[in-house]
Amino acid sequence: MSRNQPNKIQQNLPQEMGFSFRSVTKFTTCAIVLVFVLSSCSFTSTDAYDPLDPNGNITIKWDVISWTPDGYVAVVTIFNFQQYRHVQAPGWSLGWTWAKKEVIWNMVGGQTTEQGDCSRFKGNIPHCCKKAPTVVDLLPGTPYNQQIANCCKGGVISSWAQDPANSASSFQLSVGAAGTTKKTVKEPKNFTLKAPGPGYTCGPAKVVKPTKFVSQDGRRVTQAMKTWNVTCTYSQFLAQKTPTCCVSLSSFYNDTLVPCPTCTCGCQNITQPGSCVGPELPYLASVVPGSGKNSYTPLVQCTRHMCPIRVHWHVKLNYKDYWRVKVTITNFNYMMNYSQWNLVVQHPNFDNLTQIFSFNYKSLTPYAAINDTAMLWGVKFYNDLLMQAGPVGNVQSELLFRKDKSTFTFDKGWAFPRRIYFNGDNCVMPPPDAYPYLPNNSSRPHIFLLTLMLTLLLSLAFSYAYA
Repeated sequence: MSRNQPNKIQQNLPQEMGFSFRSVTKFTTCAIVLVFVLSSCSFTSTDAYDPLDPNGNITIKWDVISWTPDGYVAVVTIFNFQQYRHVQAPGWSLGWTWAKKEVIWNMVGGQTTEQGDCSRFKGNIPHCCKKAPTVVDLLPGTPYNQQIANCCKGGVISSWAQDPANSASSFQLSVGAAGTTKKTVKEPKNFTLKAPGPGYTCGPAKVVKPTKFVSQDGRRVTQAMKTWNVTCTYSQFLAQKTPTCCVSLSSFYNDTLVPCPTCTCGCQNITQPGSCVGPELPYLASVVPGSGKNSYTPLVQCTRHMCPIRVHWHVKLNYKDYWRVKVTITNFNYMMNYSQWNLVVQHPNFDNLTQIFSFNYKSLTPYAAINDTAMLWGVKFYNDLLMQAGPVGNVQSELLFRKDKSTFTFDKGWAFPRRIYFNGDNCVMPPPDAYPYLPNNSSRPHIFLLTLMLTLLLSLAFSYAYA
């Protein structure tokens, strides 16, 4: 058929049907594009969704507890409902934008980072006049007359599963120019939470049922005048551009040591001195901060992976009814002591964990009846502080598992974890094809034949020599 010759089907169609056919085709194409665009807009991002802690979040509760001549007194509490992600030093900072022209007259248990322009006030000067204030926690050792319950911990908040008694932080503030009734008081907007860096996204304030407070003797109940909640969720992609930890593997049945992948958390920049530090450098002591001082910006030891944290999983021993694993966490960051660190490991044999040495253990069940996720953390005053990079910058423990005959195997990498988190951040695993593998049994007949041939040759040689 000639390129310019019309199609026979189109020749036989009436003009009206040809027009209808083209219209239907254009309509179908437009419909497909429209459905694709709408579906793309309707799906929300799952970056902040954690499959091992699906309900984890930080909730900010704002309770108006009394009225003042020009506003109210409120108690703000930050609840950490995340199972294993805590707020580490240097602590949280909370910001918002006032709905009207509110000011903060005074605060207890916290303070704003800036006072702002309070020149319009001639008598008493407010604590803060900024339209968008930022509040931080007070440090330990604050005088008692400046404290309230759950304050003054330097902004550090423990995770819900690790230490529920210390999983909240509070401060009190007196707000002026805000209205003195439930209808005139407006909720602040644009809440931001840094804990201590970026990573949290906060939703709008939602008015909820007023909080009820029970007296210490349990005989009286009071309630807030008005309460609103703000929910903040975490995304590792927003927190940092690169990973913060990696996993290496080894086993007793294979001499191969599987290291963290090269450039996991970054690459050594030869053209930019100071991107990493060698442990043998003479000026190392000058760049390491003093005791008790942490820096959120890491300065890591020069390695192939350039990660601040490495977790090593070693399949150590095999018994008749049990098998043993050694876990080592190494800190390559010269700028950070990790206090109250924790490790979350996903492995199908955790339902048969028999004993653990020198670590605390708690079972997490994100999938209801399936017990394959464990949270591990250090024993208080023993190894709950993971020191900076150096000879003492590691903690380790051993886990003893009972074998389940129906599932247990060393084949195909079954003995290694599926996923590991350190302080709530997902660690990079080696590629599956690099895992240590069981020795190939098929090589044994070849070794046997080679040994037999060598034995025969030696026998013939001795027979010939002494004939």
